[in-house]
Amino acid sequence: MNEDLLILVDEHDKAWGKLEKKQVHELGLLHRAFSVFIFNSKNELLLQQRADGKYHSGGLWTNTCCSHPRFGEELPDAVNRRLKEEMGMTCATTFLFSFVYETQFENGLIEHEFDHVFFGVTDELPQPNPSEVQNWKYLDLDSLQKDMTLSPNKYTFWLNICFPKLKAHLPFKSN
Repeated sequence: MNEDLLILVDEHDKAWGKLEKKQVHELGLLHRAFSVFIFNSKNELLLQQRADGKYHSGGLWTNTCCSHPRFGEELPDAVNRRLKEEMGMTCATTFLFSFVYETQFENGLIEHEFDHVFFGVTDELPQPNPSEVQNWKYLDLDSLQKDMTLSPNKYTFWLNICFPKLKAHLPFKSN
C-alpha cells in the first residue's frame, strides 16, 4: 500500500523518491505536504483543534486540514481525501501558494515540508473525525491574528509561519 509512503522532493518540489512516513519524520527529509484553509461565506476561517493523540502538535489549533499526498496521488485528490477524512466535508479548493518550513518537535520528530496551500469557501458544517480533531470553530482573521500574537503556543508551528502569507494571497480582504 502507498498509504504511508510520502513523496520526497527537492527545494523546487521535484519528486526524487519515496519513503515511509515515520522514517521521513525521523530523518527530517524534505517532503510534499499541503494545508487547506476553508472559509464560510462570512470570510471566517474554519479552524480545527488537533486531537490529543496525534503524533505531534496534539491539542493545538490549526488550519482546517493538512496532510501529505500519498506516493502516486495528485495534490488535488489528496486535498479532497483528507478534507473528507479529517473534517467530514467536501469543498472545491484552489491552490494559492507554497512555502517550505522545518521544525523539530519535543518527541524528536522533524517536520520539513514543501507545503502547498489551498483555499476554499463553503457553508457546509464539518463533521470531524474524533481521532483527528477534538474541536473546531470559525474565526475571523483579525481575531485569529490577535490571538496568535497573544498566545502563539496555542497554535501549530506551521500556522504561525503560514498565516501572514495566507492573508497576502487571499482573494478577499479580511475585516
